[in-house]
Amino acid sequence: MEIFEKIGDAASKTYKYTAEKTSKIAKETKMKIKINEYKHEIEEIYQEIGETVYRKFIVDEEIEEDILKEKCASIDCLTDKIVECKNAILKLKEKRQCKNCYEEIEIIANYCPNCGFEQEQVEEIKNEENEE
Repeated sequence: MEIFEKIGDAASKTYKYTAEKTSKIAKETKMKIKINEYKHEIEEIYQEIGETVYRKFIVDEEIEEDILKEKCASIDCLTDKIVECKNAILKLKEKRQCKNCYEEIEIIANYCPNCGFEQEQVEEIKNEENEE
């Protein structure tokens, strides 16, 4: 009977590990889909801005700054959402981004393997997360 208990424990651990990994992959995929949706929305806003400017140019009218500022603010908001999604993906992968070259690196890395930039210590990162 002891053998069956060991097999059961091993199967249970394997199941938990697989379920956790699958969950992380699913969450990462959802985040990537959101990022693509946000990028598509940004492209549509760029196109609207271009069309607005061109139409005003053709009829020799002044461009209303308020409309452009509103559209630019929308782009900034969507860009912030993209950054949030990318940070969530890094957290799921237990990675972080180099402050210098923005390369994805191990969370415990003291130096970036890409550019050699010295990274913050893991304790400092955890303190920043707790403050947020």
